[in-house]
Amino acid sequence: MGTLEGKSALISGSGRGIGREIALRLAREGARIVVNDLDAEPAKETVAAIEALGGTAVTCVGSVTDAGFGERFVQTAVDSFGGLDIIVNNAGYTWDAVIQKLTDEQWDAMLDVHLKAPFRILRAAQPVISAAAKEEAAATGTITRRKVVNISSIAGLGGNAGQANYAAAKAGVTGLTRTLAKEWGRYGVTVNTVAFGLIKTRLTETAAQDEATIDVQGNAIKVGVNPQLLAAMEETIPLGRAGTPAEAAGAVYLLCTPDSDYVSGQTLVCGGGFSM
Repeated sequence: MGTLEGKSALISGSGRGIGREIALRLAREGARIVVNDLDAEPAKETVAAIEALGGTAVTCVGSVTDAGFGERFVQTAVDSFGGLDIIVNNAGYTWDAVIQKLTDEQWDAMLDVHLKAPFRILRAAQPVISAAAKEEAAATGTITRRKVVNISSIAGLGGNAGQANYAAAKAGVTGLTRTLAKEWGRYGVTVNTVAFGLIKTRLTETAAQDEATIDVQGNAIKVGVNPQLLAAMEETIPLGRAGTPAEAAGAVYLLCTPDSDYVSGQTLVCGGGFSM
């Protein structure tokens, strides 16, 4: 049996990149996964990959920023798996500009996806988690340990030029995490943050040209890092390289296991030794 056998997990933004690797990692350990992505096809592909491993997964497609998404996401876990044990707030992207060029739309977009969306998901989950904890305490005298892992960034810890919006949102994740750790301890829930450093994904791949973009609800967002800049960034990392999505997923997995049952309200930096 895996360390997460029988657990059910919500993982936002798990159709691609780090989120997909988190979903696969938790599924390998027996967790049943609700896969979310903005687009249906990547979500279905992650479900297929989990099923190929012998695991169980369902999809909940849509934008985490949509009104009512949090309730729908949580209800998918309840309807499909009978409850909720793990929440990983992973969905997000960057939309960079120096502050004098930063628009209200860019600012609001980052706050919405990185901070408001996790807040809404956790708010929707509270009645389910509270009721389950009370039922368990009444029936057995013990409460199942549940886990929340919010994804942040080293930009949220030390700032990053051109990312005032992203850094502010990710700094807010730290406050959300620490507060929920205090509020939800009585339910047996640990709430932690993983702050990623430089991880190689489609958002940070080398891009010699300026045309590399992703589409987020009609907005063409530039992605990719200039190869020279990427090389310079990697030189600042003590391990000498960017991390892989699988390594990023490993950090999240650590905070979902029973070995972290007495760790809460903390931020784990997954950055190859890089320090702000």
